[in-house]
Amino acid sequence: MRLLSLTLLVLLPALGPAAEKITAKAHDIRLETVAHGLDQPWAMAFLPNGDALVTERPGRLNRVDTDSGAYQTITGTPDVDARGQGGLLDVALHPEFATNRWVYLTWSGRGDGGNATYLGRGKLRNGQLEAFETLFVATPYVDSTKHFGSRITFNDGYVFITVGERGQRERAQDLSDHNGSVIRLRPDGSIPDDNPFVDREDAKDAIYSYGHRNPQGEALHPVTGAYWIHEHGPRGGDEINIPRAGENFGWPIQTYGREYHGPEIAPDTRPEVVNPIHHWTPSIAPSGMAFYDGDAFPDWRGDLFVGALAMTHLARISLEGTTVTGEEKLLANQGWRIRDVVQGPDDYLYILVDAADAPMLRLKPAS
Repeated sequence: MRLLSLTLLVLLPALGPAAEKITAKAHDIRLETVAHGLDQPWAMAFLPNGDALVTERPGRLNRVDTDSGAYQTITGTPDVDARGQGGLLDVALHPEFATNRWVYLTWSGRGDGGNATYLGRGKLRNGQLEAFETLFVATPYVDSTKHFGSRITFNDGYVFITVGERGQRERAQDLSDHNGSVIRLRPDGSIPDDNPFVDREDAKDAIYSYGHRNPQGEALHPVTGAYWIHEHGPRGGDEINIPRAGENFGWPIQTYGREYHGPEIAPDTRPEVVNPIHHWTPSIAPSGMAFYDGDAFPDWRGDLFVGALAMTHLARISLEGTTVTGEEKLLANQGWRIRDVVQGPDDYLYILVDAADAPMLRLKPAS
């Protein structure tokens, strides 16, 4: 076991008996339990030594030893509003983490009569986040426990975060409202001068794209470097999109989804709306997203992996450019709500299950 400065240490049994062989297209895989006993884990990010930082929605950030399964709780995290879909959400490392130690978090926090999606960062040292600071708050505050987003991705010197429309659909088309948008910032939280709406008095200058319902997946294409997201539709109409500056992705004026009580919402296409490259109807309730480009599963290189909460599987999506050419449902017999999927530094796939007593899992080649 790696040496850790521990606030809370959980020791787990050996992992060997927990391994299970699963047959899949192109590769047979072995499913292993890395750690268990996590409380509604939401996201993970890997440290340079192979440990993983894992958020739990009630408000804890854990450092998991992926060899032994032991984990510690990192102190110095922000207070969160852990109600409904809110709590401690995504975690990401600054691209220069090895030298600057910055860890970024998103969470739902209270203020001004409601709550909002927050972005902040602290320096990871000695089992705590030091000098933690809030960088961004998606305003206005809303009295809701729904649709916070949110994922964090660094791309080309900027940090992107996704923000849901908080269950109030009209916000996604309102440029004076951060909610229902992709946000683009510098790593210190300041606004880039070339954001698409910086010169408009009626728009929030942090907005990069808008018309999003509740995006809970982000990934960078390993070849093109393009920034991809997926987002929840209502009853149908979950989407995969490739956001670009200033573009409108349609919610709720164009959608494949229906009202939960049955009627279509907005089935007609509109010229000002960018169509998704793929949609799921019925909904799978996507969460977590990763392109695979490693050596452990060579036949899966270039494929996109998406967790499914409602349909309880891991989707493997094959692509030709931006065209979806096939989809395989992995782990469908397990009955797990899959919250996050990440390619680890060992080129294996790591998965978080959304449950009150949840495992962190690893997919390895069966051979």
